[in-house]
Amino acid sequence: MKLLGLDVGERRIGVAKADTSVRIATPAGMILVDGREILNIVKVVSLNNIDVIVVGMPRNLRGEQTKQSEYVKNFVKTLNQALLLKKPNNKTVKIFFQDESLTSVTAKERLKARNGKIDKKTGDIDAEAATIILQDFLENVQNRIRTAKNNTTVPQKAPVMPINRSLSGENTNADNNQASAKKASETPKNASKPQFKPFKDNSARKWAIIRTIIIITIILGGGIIGVFAWYKNSLKSPVSEETCSGASLNENLEICETVEVVIPEGSTLDEIATILKKTGIIKNSFTFKMNARFKKTASNLKAGTYQLSPAISIDSLMDTLEKGSSSATVFRFTALPGETLKDIKKRLMAVGYEESEIDAAFSKNYNHSILADKPADASLEGYLFGETYEFYTTDSVEDIVIRMLDELQSVVQKNNLKQKFNNLGLTLHEGIILASIVQKEAGTLSKEDMSKVAQVFLSRLNQGIPLGSDVTVKYAVDQVDPNREIYKDNASALSIDSCYNTRKNAGLPCGPISNPSALVLISTANPSDTSYLYFLTGDDGLMYYSNTESEHNHNASEHCKELCNISL
Repeated sequence: MKLLGLDVGERRIGVAKADTSVRIATPAGMILVDGREILNIVKVVSLNNIDVIVVGMPRNLRGEQTKQSEYVKNFVKTLNQALLLKKPNNKTVKIFFQDESLTSVTAKERLKARNGKIDKKTGDIDAEAATIILQDFLENVQNRIRTAKNNTTVPQKAPVMPINRSLSGENTNADNNQASAKKASETPKNASKPQFKPFKDNSARKWAIIRTIIIITIILGGGIIGVFAWYKNSLKSPVSEETCSGASLNENLEICETVEVVIPEGSTLDEIATILKKTGIIKNSFTFKMNARFKKTASNLKAGTYQLSPAISIDSLMDTLEKGSSSATVFRFTALPGETLKDIKKRLMAVGYEESEIDAAFSKNYNHSILADKPADASLEGYLFGETYEFYTTDSVEDIVIRMLDELQSVVQKNNLKQKFNNLGLTLHEGIILASIVQKEAGTLSKEDMSKVAQVFLSRLNQGIPLGSDVTVKYAVDQVDPNREIYKDNASALSIDSCYNTRKNAGLPCGPISNPSALVLISTANPSDTSYLYFLTGDDGLMYYSNTESEHNHNASEHCKELCNISL
């Protein structure tokens, strides 16, 4: 069973993961609270095949709820509704609360002891807090199972999950019992029961008639009231909303689990009512049909596949059946490291997105933290992280772009790449530019070669020597002449007037030339301690490094007779 731990804050949500086969919680980054946090959590659940979500429930030092507790409960309610709607991986994800207090303080102390310093912006504290919450939950489960197994006097069924204390307050049974006893003691022992007294007219016949009328009136009145009460009760959901919300949800997950209900095409009202009754969504099929006819919705109920909760109200049920079901299909989308915006555009069109929508999404200005160092007029080239993703068919291209930006941000934060590039004298944007070149030059080679190639380029930058990279020239030509109708040979290509021509111009090109992988980004941010100024890829696929131009030319004549002559 796979678990996801969440430390819910108003700015960031810490994330942790665990598996019951290992029972060790590990940090898994953080999610920004930017209006898309629920969707991002649902996607994390889908991608990691999560079965259980554990959410930290804040309490003060006295064990009482706080304002943050209400915020977390409302957040969980919204998340639960999203999970019921999306139903990732076609299964119901269970949500548990785990009491927590001072986890952020503990997380800070752990990180400080482990790393020596803490950067709050990276979300490490949030992820560590989520890890503590999830680990406490796992240990709580194990302790309860252990206790149940060791109890030999009273046989008990070992609980699958812990039942946290109620969020609604203390038990008042003792108070109720005392109140009942007090009330009983105040009742006179010999209190006389009210009786009907006959009229002074002793006519037995008249009294019998009056008595009969009274009895019939009482019966009819009581019957009407009883029928109305029965009708109203029959329209209530089989499981109360209170049972399936807040702290009570932890104790009643099984009876609150959503049910897949299939209404075939052409189903009559009688058939729909029978299906709903059989699947436990309604109490009584007769009153359901009466309600549908009374509200004139009987002919508007639509066929489809629905995910319904036994706690759904009759009004919400009718509204859902009138609107019809809309199930979103998940599809996989892969962008490979080393690809360009043009390559990713082709992949998006291949899965059905319109070219106009893609162009609009690629040219939009996104308020995303990973783009903070990117010049306003620069494109998203290099920022759409290469990875295999899962999306819903209802997701827009903008949704896909943001998800890819999120993934790049996660890599950058996890490996402290921004600070490492700063230490090299580069901004994050410049670091991505350099990494995109290393990706094209050495992206299929070893990490050691990637670090050496990065060292060569950094040495050239520091000495004011042009990078001399053919892959940047190729990118420049591809932008203006992809079919090589103008730049027909290498000589003309190498003379192209472009800010990407690092054969002619010193310094970095004006932007990334591909989307670098995580390994290339890390290798570029951690260059080798060598001092080479030249490198080349030989015909045998190996890299050859040198310190002087003469050594470089010798390597070319010895090891690069074919590859060095391939047209750009």
